[in-house]
Amino acid sequence: MPQFPDRAWRHAFRALVRWSGWRLEGELPDVPKLVLIVAPHSSWWDGIWGLLFKVAMGVDISFMAKRELFRWPLGGLLRRLGGVPIERRAAHDVVEQMVERFRARERLWLGIEPEGTRKAVAKWKSGFWHIAREAGVPILPGYFDYPRKVIGLGPLFEPGNDKNADIAALRAFYAPFKGKYRGV
Repeated sequence: MPQFPDRAWRHAFRALVRWSGWRLEGELPDVPKLVLIVAPHSSWWDGIWGLLFKVAMGVDISFMAKRELFRWPLGGLLRRLGGVPIERRAAHDVVEQMVERFRARERLWLGIEPEGTRKAVAKWKSGFWHIAREAGVPILPGYFDYPRKVIGLGPLFEPGNDKNADIAALRAFYAPFKGKYRGV
């Protein structure tokens, strides 16, 4: 499992997580490469809690986020934490870029919010599925469950040949979980 390098930050962030009352549910898999999808994404707090847990656990997870977040003053910090700025209008190019990242590295965990926005959506963006499928890596479903103050991890999911069926199965997994403002 990839490790975040700075132990002092990990200890400080672990203390913040303990103090907050949030907890982790599920197990981190021992695989070198995966696409981590996280839902429901309904608040800016999702990113804050996600980054707190990422550093507290010492896990090196790269994450895609809209390019606009990478301006001053947050840009440098987000890049140091593993952020990859994305131009959301060029979705196909993003898939190709991420697949190439997977091919070029021995280890890569890539976090993506399949809803693509904090607003409620009827349909998920499918880029995460295309990236995982073309890179030959599993998908790890991660979730926020605000009523229970839980960030959780589900079982690894191997993408098959039917994108729509896979996405429907993954969305069904998320049915019981509630974000800050809504479910999936």
